[in-house]
Amino acid sequence: MKLTLPLSAKDLSRLNAGDSVLLSGTIYTARDCAHKRIFQLLDNGNPLPFPLENAVIYYAGPCPAPEGKASGSCGPTTSARMNTFAPRLLDLGLGGMIGKGGMSEETRLAIVRNKRVYFAAIGGAGALYGNAVKKSECVAFPELLSEAVYRFEIENFPVVVAIDSRGNTIY
Repeated sequence: MKLTLPLSAKDLSRLNAGDSVLLSGTIYTARDCAHKRIFQLLDNGNPLPFPLENAVIYYAGPCPAPEGKASGSCGPTTSARMNTFAPRLLDLGLGGMIGKGGMSEETRLAIVRNKRVYFAAIGGAGALYGNAVKKSECVAFPELLSEAVYRFEIENFPVVVAIDSRGNTIY
């Protein structure tokens, strides 16, 4: 199934755990350090450097782009490390996440409560994901290097629905 981000309520309602999806559109990268900075901004009442509403965060840190490419290798990182952040971000309007491995029960319940989705990406397929990036721009925390927040324009980015909006999971 091919989908364009941001996902509509209709798109979310028809996704089922285990579905293979090719995503196109805009996603944002953010790993642990970026999430900590995002929470500092939220806690201090400061605006975020990207719109959170319906955004999809990819738990990844891209390698530098080789000549002629928008991104270097960019494989998923372990999603469980974001369990302390995901529920609050989902409650604030985050549209979904992409990562590797399972998430906590608290995160699963936040996905259901907000009718969102968690996609699994393939570990070890960083080159494949890097090639799906058509445009890349650092939008926050450049001093974090690969852990900065990047806005990616992606095309046919392969993922699997790991937790659907009803809470069904492949794990």
